[in-house]
Amino acid sequence: MKKSIVYDGRELHGVELQQNAARDAAMLEFLTQFITDERRQHFEEILDFRTRHITVVLEDIFQPHNASAVLRSCELRGIQDIHIVENTNHYDVNPDVVLGSTKWLNMYYYEEGEFNTPAAYQRLHDKGYKIVATCPHRDDFTPDTLPLDQPIALVFGTEKLGLSDYAVEHADMHARIPMYGFTESYNISVSAALLLYSLTNRLHASSDIDWHLSEEERNALRLEWTRRSLSRIRQYDRKFAELHPEFYTKS
Repeated sequence: MKKSIVYDGRELHGVELQQNAARDAAMLEFLTQFITDERRQHFEEILDFRTRHITVVLEDIFQPHNASAVLRSCELRGIQDIHIVENTNHYDVNPDVVLGSTKWLNMYYYEEGEFNTPAAYQRLHDKGYKIVATCPHRDDFTPDTLPLDQPIALVFGTEKLGLSDYAVEHADMHARIPMYGFTESYNISVSAALLLYSLTNRLHASSDIDWHLSEEERNALRLEWTRRSLSRIRQYDRKFAELHPEFYTKS
């Protein structure tokens, strides 16, 4: 099997991966001089807790407050990748709630067809994820018992209707958060926060689960985050191109 990683939001293989890695290593070295030592150290501290072992899938979420609160919880718990499935609803983000968290995340959208959940599930299965549908009325697993020996994709549904029938029936596992009151379910943003808090704590405490990012992935995020931290990135890109013409071909 060819080695592949997620690099700048794309999957790269073989020679292409090596060429991009060489270019991006040089670019990172160049751009690093324009950010503070404190910022670089902060990146390293955050990278130590970033993971792709858990990813989050949002199916047809439409209320901006809840959508944004989920992203904020994901970023704060170290979840790097978010998959947005748009079927009948457009996914909107409230900047007053998200507080810039999308700046540090990789977001993947599924919006080309009328019903995009199958495409999202296929992509996640191809990448080795077990799909976990969050359902308040299915008793498969709780946050304390959900298996974490393989990468998992947690799927959350709309505020009123929950997940689609397809999302529930084609999931590999189902998870629920125990409830002891009269209300039928938690708000989606609360559900996501509770699940992610419990599951990431379990990852951090584990000694036999390889949940950390690879060094290649860390380098890709170092570059991505450094670029997003610089307000004059186009000027720096032009300067880098002048210094390193070997990475560019004329059209």
